[in-house]
Amino acid sequence: MTDPILLSEDRGPVRRLTLNRPERLNALSHDLVEALSSGLADAASNDAIRTVVIRGAGRAFCAGYDLKEEAEQRAKEGSPDIAAWRSELARDVQRMLEIFDHPKPVIAEVHGYCLGGGCDLMMMCDIAIASDDALLGEPEIRFGSGVVTMVMPWLLGARKAKELLLTGEDRINAPEALRIGLVNRVVPADQLSDHTLDLATSIAKLDPVAISLTKRSINRSLEVAGFREALMANVDLDAIIESAEVPERREFNRVREEQGLKAAIAWRDARFREA
Repeated sequence: MTDPILLSEDRGPVRRLTLNRPERLNALSHDLVEALSSGLADAASNDAIRTVVIRGAGRAFCAGYDLKEEAEQRAKEGSPDIAAWRSELARDVQRMLEIFDHPKPVIAEVHGYCLGGGCDLMMMCDIAIASDDALLGEPEIRFGSGVVTMVMPWLLGARKAKELLLTGEDRINAPEALRIGLVNRVVPADQLSDHTLDLATSIAKLDPVAISLTKRSINRSLEVAGFREALMANVDLDAIIESAEVPERREFNRVREEQGLKAAIAWRDARFREA
């Protein structure tokens, strides 16, 4: 019997949702995104659950959207046009906004790789606790792609977000992530689960109505400043990026088709790593 791609476990008033594709570093496939959406909805409707933790099985929190699944889909259906890209990207952003809109606090428990769409997922959570071995970043631009959920400028400010996104930096270590405000706390790897559960349990002891409305109030300050509109504006621009045949994207796709995804990622990274 195949293990479920999302594990759900209650630890008292805390619901722990575990991305369970360890063989793929918990890459966000269509099915995993939909399973997480259902898991979040179930936690929202359960009065016994006060806080939610999102974590990853195996060696990583989440290595991003599943590029292998994307390649297989393109091989069957061909490359989508700009309208199809926009529809697909808008759906992905709406799924991420389910975390932002969730009535209960959502905490990211981050270890290992937290990249691309996985970094988006972490940033959409209300609080992020990282282990000291975590590596974070958004490398999409390195192969001619774009950030799906443009939340980083809202957390770090435009200046730092430009530095990280325009270089495609994907090796932000945990202490640096803490320094720049990408995560809230850094703890030893062997203490990560206990520390996150302790924090989630502490929040769960507080009045749930006050907690929910306080989260909503903080979020509303972002929305008044244009947060939701900015994310959707990025969808329009990202659709243009994704449908464009830029040289880097063509070469990445060529290597992927001829040699596989691992070789394509090696090609991408070789240009930015010292020998």
